[in-house]
Amino acid sequence: MSKVTVVGAGNVGATCADVLAYREIAEEIVLIDIKEGVAEGKALDIFQKAPINQYDSRTVGSTNDYSKTANSDVVVITSGLPRKPGMTRDDLIETNAGIVKSVTENVVKHSPNAIIIVVSNPLDVMTYQAHLTSGLNRNKVIGMAGILDTARYRAFLAEELNVSPKEIQAILMGGHGDTMVPLPRYTTVAGIPVTELVAKDKLDAIIERTKFGGGELVKLMGTSAWYAPGSAAAQMVEAILKNQRRVFPVCIKLDGEYGIDDCYLGVPVILGKNGVEKVIELDLNAEEKALLETSRGHVKEVMNVLDNLGK
Repeated sequence: MSKVTVVGAGNVGATCADVLAYREIAEEIVLIDIKEGVAEGKALDIFQKAPINQYDSRTVGSTNDYSKTANSDVVVITSGLPRKPGMTRDDLIETNAGIVKSVTENVVKHSPNAIIIVVSNPLDVMTYQAHLTSGLNRNKVIGMAGILDTARYRAFLAEELNVSPKEIQAILMGGHGDTMVPLPRYTTVAGIPVTELVAKDKLDAIIERTKFGGGELVKLMGTSAWYAPGSAAAQMVEAILKNQRRVFPVCIKLDGEYGIDDCYLGVPVILGKNGVEKVIELDLNAEEKALLETSRGHVKEVMNVLDNLGK
């Protein structure tokens, strides 16, 4: 029986659990949170619409009882605090690293064979923390950012071209944030290079909007996004549980790929039953390599902050 645990029953976690249930990606979905009753309530709410939306997946909620998560195939970690006014980046890293460390310890204790997907922010460094704590192989501890970032990029392109979002394929690399590296050379519309359909200035503007896509939503709503991030995490779970071997941009520890060692960056991979089945190395041109190097430097700087906290 396929079983998935989603840690954190906030907006992102609850959306992820809802998509997993609605699409019958897993037979059992456990939602867990530290806030009394929240996970139980949301899990019950999701199950009560099963007769309406016609699905068989069971959703179960728990307040911090990890025994209910035992033998999960995949665990999605969304726990962590948003950055609050007056909080430095280092404060946020310290707080969320502590949360992710504690969660990962509990996850591994009850589901030693699980594949871990990290959604907590700052994404790249929280994936690093989960990897350090779990002691699992790098292919089994991965971060969700690239699918969300490419989804935003593809949505903006669909809007610009007035075509179906289904027609747009894209790859994007690097860290999650304003140093991400969208790759127009590897962006197509039903197989047609996007550079043949969108003028360079328009494409550059879309790339800039993508880089700050999360910030745009925070400005509009006063809080970060959840529908797209939750759905993106669920899509990764589906690729793993169904062994789809889909090609996605995923945050993983690089071990020499792209000439980079010991840094957690978004790169295209094949995602299947073992987690990352293969890291795909693209033949980047000089400009793309320079952008990736800038992104690497930024992520490494944040990783160093975590290292200096003494983990």
